[in-house]
Amino acid sequence: MPDDSPLPAETDEDADDRPASSADRRTAADDAADVDAADDASADPADDAADADDGTGPGVADSAVDASPDGDGATDAGPAADAPGADDATPDLPPDVQKYERFKKMDGAQYDRVNEFLRERTYITAREWAIARLCADFRTETGVEMTKIGENLPHLIPFMTDTYTPQAVNQARSSFEEKVHKAGATFLYGAMCNFFTAEELDDLMYEVTEVAKFLLEVEGVDLSVEEELAAEDRISDVMREVRESSEQLRHDEVECPNCGHEIRSDAE
Repeated sequence: MPDDSPLPAETDEDADDRPASSADRRTAADDAADVDAADDASADPADDAADADDGTGPGVADSAVDASPDGDGATDAGPAADAPGADDATPDLPPDVQKYERFKKMDGAQYDRVNEFLRERTYITAREWAIARLCADFRTETGVEMTKIGENLPHLIPFMTDTYTPQAVNQARSSFEEKVHKAGATFLYGAMCNFFTAEELDDLMYEVTEVAKFLLEVEGVDLSVEEELAAEDRISDVMREVRESSEQLRHDEVECPNCGHEIRSDAE
């Protein structure tokens, strides 16, 4: 007997990934603006509350793969389930696209679930994460192959369901870069302004490093325990130097806030 249950409502992200017909094609600037609007909409608290199904699960890969049309979350049965994947590779695909092995752990993942995970832990969206990774992997001596990335996006990223124009790829790349700059400045100021104690800064670095390492592992990077420990030690050393240098910078030719005595740098 045919299933009469209603189809899940189309989300803003689904509308963003839906291709435009030739009669309804808009400018690249409009496409980029719509993509940003769709991502911003996914960050709305009301939408997050409505879309959250279990709120547990330590990783986006596990939680996203569990979301299937046969599962208990009806909202996860979207067009991504029918998106072309690596198994659908055809001879007209470029060889490097057919051989691309990133994000294999995300097979069956839904865009909304991935986006929700990232929004809770970072400033970037799922599309910015995916396209930033592709821009790093498809960079040549003459620049990033944005046309190739956009045309083959559904074959490269399991949770992306439609192609992008080169302009839309560039817009997502620029958005990612801008957010990294702002987040970096915010973090560095927090580390330098003495807001955190040395112990708190170590704890903070451990937490953010764990998130970054998890994203790399989901992409397919295989990190050994020795490599992880070595990376953590290097990061701790750098942050210790940053904190020590910032202390000297803050007290370079300024008055002591306690006694008013002028403090000069050791170099003088």
